[in-house]
Amino acid sequence: MPVITQEKLDRINQLARKSRAEGLTDEEKAEQAALRQEYRDAFKSSLVSQLESVVIVNEKGEKRYVKDIPNKK
Repeated sequence: MPVITQEKLDRINQLARKSRAEGLTDEEKAEQAALRQEYRDAFKSSLVSQLESVVIVNEKGEKRYVKDIPNKK
């Protein structure tokens, strides 16, 4: 599971502040995009992990993990 460090979060915020205040260079924009993608990947992985551990209990008391329920599209 991808992990985002506090240093990376601080850098994301620093680049966001600089972007609003004075703008970013092309290199900084690329760095910001990469860091944001890494953050999204870590967030998504964490969310999926949490959802896979959720158990639903029906009226009969039967337990099923969310990951075992067929996906209806």
